[in-house]
Amino acid sequence: MSNPAMPDFMLMYRQYQDLKPGPKAELKRAALLSGLTEIPAFYKLLQGFRGDERMQRLVFCLPLISHRESGMSLGRALAEADVNEKRLFMVIRSEAPNDLIQLRRLLRMVEPEVNWQPTAKSLYYWNDIAKRTLLEDFFYYQNSNSTA
Repeated sequence: MSNPAMPDFMLMYRQYQDLKPGPKAELKRAALLSGLTEIPAFYKLLQGFRGDERMQRLVFCLPLISHRESGMSLGRALAEADVNEKRLFMVIRSEAPNDLIQLRRLLRMVEPEVNWQPTAKSLYYWNDIAKRTLLEDFFYYQNSNSTA
């Protein structure tokens, strides 16, 4: 039993950028991860992708993230935006789907400009390891900023 190939995250990002403003707004307004399946724009965006839970996580967060090739990691972006560590711990300690709802609230607050490729990979495989990596990255940059 082999794992399917990882999706082309940049293709998905470009497809999102190509959506008209109305469908983009529909995706941005989604309050719940499970609610994406009731939004036509979700299926327009998924052309060529499966609509499984991993892709739902990506689409749930994508409207609040901007890609820049030289962009920073999500943890660093949250640290540089002075996100309160208690809010990040709410993400880390929450179980699915509340963890992503909490993360999305942070993304809405910060609207980070990150490198979409590693951020998307983290969201695609979202698990305890991805959460811990996000937290470690956040504290690494938070601490390096405070000593600078």
